[in-house]
Amino acid sequence: MNTHLYFEIQADSPERARHFYGDLFGWSFHHVPGLPIDYWRIDTGGMLGGLMQRPAATPPEACGTNAFTCSFEVTDIQASADRVAALGGRVALPVFAVPGICWQGYFLDTEGNTFGLFQVDDQAG
Repeated sequence: MNTHLYFEIQADSPERARHFYGDLFGWSFHHVPGLPIDYWRIDTGGMLGGLMQRPAATPPEACGTNAFTCSFEVTDIQASADRVAALGGRVALPVFAVPGICWQGYFLDTEGNTFGLFQVDDQAG
């Protein structure tokens, strides 16, 4: 089975989210016309992504959350965590060691979405 990854980010303010992720990761965004919602394709240089206007309250009352958390590899987790803060994001769970694998942290973007950052390091711990 050939599996592809595609992620979507929901935002109260797509413009603000485009600036946040564009500045954090260098991603570019391309508006997709002709859809019933405002939608942008995200060019990450790798995996496929999309950005859309949040369609429901946060979180929707019926399910308690509207998230599937994705973690993105970075080369310097502390510099990236500092960049998140400088761009208006917040720490959800401070950076911690996954022994022998990586350094991991969870953050909130400017839209209140949780995402992870990790730095591979077999000496973590």
